[in-house]
Amino acid sequence: MPSESARCDRAPIAILLAAFIGLVTCAAMPDHAVAQSRVVPQSDAQVKLSYAPLVREAAQAVVNVHGARVTERPRDHMEDFFERFFGNDGFGAMPRERIERSLGSGVIVDAAGLVVTNYHVVEGMTELRVALVDRREFDAEVVLRDPRSDLAMLQIASDESFPALELGDSETLEVGDIVLAIGNPFGVGQTVTQGIVSALARTQVGISDYQFFIQTDAAINPGNSGGALLDMTGQVVGINTAIYSRSGGSHGIGFAIPAAMVHAVVESARIGADRVRRPWLGASVQEVTPDIAESVGLARPSGVLVTHVLDDSPADRAGLRRGDIIRAVEGRRINDPDAFGYRFALAGVEGLARIDILRGERALDLDVPLMPPPEEPPRETLTIASRTPLGGATVVNLSPAVAEELQVQQGLEGVIITEVDPRSIAASYGFRPGDIILEVNNRQIRRTGELDEAMRAGGRSWAMRINRGGQIITTMLRG
Repeated sequence: MPSESARCDRAPIAILLAAFIGLVTCAAMPDHAVAQSRVVPQSDAQVKLSYAPLVREAAQAVVNVHGARVTERPRDHMEDFFERFFGNDGFGAMPRERIERSLGSGVIVDAAGLVVTNYHVVEGMTELRVALVDRREFDAEVVLRDPRSDLAMLQIASDESFPALELGDSETLEVGDIVLAIGNPFGVGQTVTQGIVSALARTQVGISDYQFFIQTDAAINPGNSGGALLDMTGQVVGINTAIYSRSGGSHGIGFAIPAAMVHAVVESARIGADRVRRPWLGASVQEVTPDIAESVGLARPSGVLVTHVLDDSPADRAGLRRGDIIRAVEGRRINDPDAFGYRFALAGVEGLARIDILRGERALDLDVPLMPPPEEPPRETLTIASRTPLGGATVVNLSPAVAEELQVQQGLEGVIITEVDPRSIAASYGFRPGDIILEVNNRQIRRTGELDEAMRAGGRSWAMRINRGGQIITTMLRG
């Protein structure tokens, strides 16, 4: 517990002045009296303290993002009946196309009109517009998508200069810090809410691949997604992305992507990259459970356990071994695989990353070479066009880069499905993104061209071996 003198050092100036003139004697004051002290504002300026100057400046760079796309409505089973009697243009005709819309927020981070928002706000949208607080609207286009972090970058279609906000240092945040959330909840217009940082490093939230979030009790509602979480200097320390709610409204539990992760996406967009480059470890890790901690002599579960190391990977070159426990990345402690993935992703793709490990009873420091995962073999993206069980599925060759991007086990060979048209033959057979095609009719599949040939040569039946989430499935399909 802090000493009386330490508490006095942190007391408000008004209390110290009162102590000086004899109204309060801190040394003689009991603990509960110090804790319960209240001070009446001493000046008109203190009474009128407000976030207004900060909000007035920051709000200019927070925009509303409107998206739209045209989709085809599935055919109703009663339409044939009506069309037989009324015709395509008669009473029974029903419009097949419909417009889907999305609404969210965004933050201008560059005066040239570069906007950061959530990926889920713009996913699948073909028309995008951004609206400024002064009610001007502009067309925009997506220049970078990063589904793994649930972030996307937009470029406003205009040559003028826009007000922009700086990204702050989310690593310096502490629980209890005051923050402001700015966005467009429920489409009512730009709204500001105030709260505190409720927790840091929240993992296992289930929002994106990088599970590491700032939690706040500042009211965040639908439409706030992509908006700014500001500190008291007016810098962006997070991008609001989700809420925990059973009713759809704010329950005081909101989550924001830390600015440290946002920074990597913004910088990738600034240099014109088509995707965010992140480092490749070449190893698999799992949580350290209480049983594992006890078996290796840890006082409590912490760090992550290395379960597999690929040959000639950065982990292998650094000397990492199966059974090692990684406890920290660049001096920052980690407690689960989500925290490790986040910390390692922030290390960049150049130089070395220092990791602290426990090997048996020995504590070691290893330097891991930082490099992006190799894309070998090349993707060779292909959409299967034949009328076979895989018709309408988009496939790519599996490589360390693809495995890292799609979060599948490293070291596997084969062809992986990345997309399945919901109206396709492949969808009707139950194929899913992430399925890895290993064999077709006893022919091992390593490249997309081989898969296409094998499916076309299958005739009316296809014996297939598929890896789905680590489970090997052998099936016979007929068509």
